[in-house]
Amino acid sequence: MMKPMIVLAALLAATPALADPVEGLWKTRPLDDGNYGYIEIAPCGDRICGILVKAFDSSGAERPSDNIGKKIVWDMVARGDGYYDSGKIWAPDRDKTYNSNMTMQGDSLAVKGCWLGICRDGGTWTRVN
Repeated sequence: MMKPMIVLAALLAATPALADPVEGLWKTRPLDDGNYGYIEIAPCGDRICGILVKAFDSSGAERPSDNIGKKIVWDMVARGDGYYDSGKIWAPDRDKTYNSNMTMQGDSLAVKGCWLGICRDGGTWTRVN
């Protein structure tokens, strides 16, 4: 009886965890000044987080930013069917953190958030291949 349990434990340990569909690189919508960024979304514990990995100006040229490496998305909970909620999103252009949710359909990610009852549509992000 002990051998099958050991084999099962070894198989489970060798099986890679399934990646969440939202994991990967996402291009934000352009801000009011036309600047946008690339956000790397990955698990952080049992939640989903995203870090700014590149910043671009309105012409599409990569630009330096003090925000590279900062968390933009954190504490998102996957609810299934491409819906994520209970998280936070930081908007560098307004230096505000919003209670937020995200809805993924294919290679599009709709981002929304509220702060003190004022809600902001974060627009649609697109997957970077």
